[in-house]
Amino acid sequence: MAQVKSHALSEVLDELENSATGDTTAVSEVIDAMGRRSFASIMLIFSLVSSSPVSAIPGMTAFVGTVIFFIVIQMLAGRNSLWLPQFITRRTISTEKLRKAITWLRKPVRSVERFLKSRLTFLFHRPYIWLPLLLIMALTLCMPFLEFIPGSGSIASIVIALFAAGLLTRDGALVIVSLVALLAVPLAIWQIGF
Repeated sequence: MAQVKSHALSEVLDELENSATGDTTAVSEVIDAMGRRSFASIMLIFSLVSSSPVSAIPGMTAFVGTVIFFIVIQMLAGRNSLWLPQFITRRTISTEKLRKAITWLRKPVRSVERFLKSRLTFLFHRPYIWLPLLLIMALTLCMPFLEFIPGSGSIASIVIALFAAGLLTRDGALVIVSLVALLAVPLAIWQIGF
């Protein structure tokens, strides 16, 4: 059975860090650094950043939900290269905040990497991949409303990050974990909000 690169997720963070130059970093710079064909890497980056302390920035959860929605729609359509509208690609974030988020993310990412391997890869083929993609898309539609419940946006982003990590590393078991976690999201948000 083929093994994934043991540091695949850390390498994505490295690429993100390399793209973070100047006082601010634009979404277009991040996407160009990841490569427009790497849907999984781009999805992982945005969901990881949104699950870090950066998620406290007003509008960040809704923005990331919008980005992931566009990614999923194009994956369902079978596109080979990602396109995002200018109102997304022109958006910038403080490079200092982005680098702090990357530093914060490295430890949990390293912990997850130890358990990743290529398995249950049939889940990444049609029609099986459609179910998780549709569920993630439904979650992104809820994310703007999660802005009003502190911490709930991070929970949703973690679920998406788990799915993206599974997609990137061809680990079907992690995709299943993300779907189980997705089912728990409403309960977790209920507990936080009430």
